[in-house]
Amino acid sequence: MLGLLLARAGVDVVVLEKHVDFFRDFRGDTIHPSTIDLLDQLGLRERFDAIPQSEIHTLDVVVNGNRLTPVDFSRLHRKNEYIALMPQWDFLSLLAEEGKRYPNFHLMMGVEATGILRDGDGDAGGARVRGVTATTKDGPIEIEALLTVAADGRDSAVRDSAGLVPVDFGVAIDLLWFRLPRTKVNPPDTLAYLDAESMVITIPRHDYYQAGMLIPKGGYPDVQAAGLEDFRARIVRVAPFLAEVVGSLKDWDQVKLLTVQVDRLEQWWQDGLLCIGDAAHAMSPAFGVGVNYAIQDAVATANLLVDNLRAGAVTTEDLARVQARRLPPVARMQPIQLRLHNVIAKPGGGGFLANPMRWWQRAAAAVLLPILRRISARIVGRGFRPEVIGPQLDPR
Repeated sequence: MLGLLLARAGVDVVVLEKHVDFFRDFRGDTIHPSTIDLLDQLGLRERFDAIPQSEIHTLDVVVNGNRLTPVDFSRLHRKNEYIALMPQWDFLSLLAEEGKRYPNFHLMMGVEATGILRDGDGDAGGARVRGVTATTKDGPIEIEALLTVAADGRDSAVRDSAGLVPVDFGVAIDLLWFRLPRTKVNPPDTLAYLDAESMVITIPRHDYYQAGMLIPKGGYPDVQAAGLEDFRARIVRVAPFLAEVVGSLKDWDQVKLLTVQVDRLEQWWQDGLLCIGDAAHAMSPAFGVGVNYAIQDAVATANLLVDNLRAGAVTTEDLARVQARRLPPVARMQPIQLRLHNVIAKPGGGGFLANPMRWWQRAAAAVLLPILRRISARIVGRGFRPEVIGPQLDPR
């Protein structure tokens, strides 16, 4: 997204993608209203809508058999009152194809950034970053740039090469991802099922569920030791409607471990280098906001730096402005995610709500849920500081 925005505005951009294609099972397949708003601005909405996708207008959870709707995007009272569920390879392909319209957008597939280049022999704190080292099928290369942007994820090689170390806030859970076929009779779209034992995520796709189970941090070997039959039984105990399809899990190769992290760099930049997205602030899967916060980082970066890049000079003060812009919304969302994992989104997180609900629980829900829906739709759907593509990014 950053490469596309800058290329449209006349800046020469090189984007490195370590894989030879985008076709893999990414985890971040949720496209929130804040991102769909940006696609409208870019004139990509018709092409976006033509890609097969599902829509979620509410985020329902079932706790011990009680269905709750804590997020209702119709409360946004604006266009794009839903979350689109789209394989990330399709979304990336859309942006890449649009980028190819601009001669100064250079996408290099199968090229993995491995480290950084610095001016002279100065130490990491003082020598300006002037580009990256990378590997290709034909061997190592060096790419020099006025600005290097690390957008290579929570395990960023570029960030690590620069000696930047994020502060880990600690999350006590991991997530096991797997696919399950759709059932013959599908229940209403439901984000998750919780009980006193565990939590099962059921993100509806066109013809399957992108499903997951929360487990204690580092607990995957214990789950495997108990066997697939026990794992399937645990899924059914939490989400009984999956009983007819859980048998499709026949091998541990179908189960992918996501080590959940919530962390953040104290400083997102060095001279000539900027970290954005998960490289600057890893988000948990809670609410699926990680991809969308990364895109907001990209828009803010383009808005704030495009004039400097055109002029050929980007200072550390310029880079600090990006962090000053994007840190507040990140620093507000991450504690919400951490609190959610401490109280609800964890193994055994549904034990707080008895089945059936007591009268005072029903009364509290009747009063609090409408208020929560109004607040949560804005926080989840558009975030604390949604970005808008500025006039300085108009094609020239």
